[in-house]
Amino acid sequence: MAKLLFVVTGATYLTLKDGTRYATGYWAEEFANPYKAITEAGHEVVVATPNGVTPNVDMMSLRPEMAGGVQGALDLEAIIRSAETMRRPIRLSDVRLEDYDAVYLPGGHGPMQVMRRRVSGWPPGRSGCWRTS
Repeated sequence: MAKLLFVVTGATYLTLKDGTRYATGYWAEEFANPYKAITEAGHEVVVATPNGVTPNVDMMSLRPEMAGGVQGALDLEAIIRSAETMRRPIRLSDVRLEDYDAVYLPGGHGPMQVMRRRVSGWPPGRSGCWRTS
């Protein structure tokens, strides 16, 4: 069994160029689909956020037109609600990379707010959209 670290944004808004705030968070599909696939395969997922705050889903990502229909939105919401690890994230500053087999950063607008800079001591990497097809 592998142990994977999901680094999830703690942002609740994105500051636009003109200073206005846009409600945001992590994109539901970017967390839910990989989480489901990984945990159903028997692997462990640990969630870390800046300051250990409980992550917020970008509500736009749960709209039926963004989630492949009403059932798609309900399925994503059910996966997120079942993910106990989302309700007890660890602080990103407490993470020891050597304790994990892989690191994944679910996307969305929220990560752009708080994860713009490389974390000191972490190797450079990439994040990208999860594709189920």
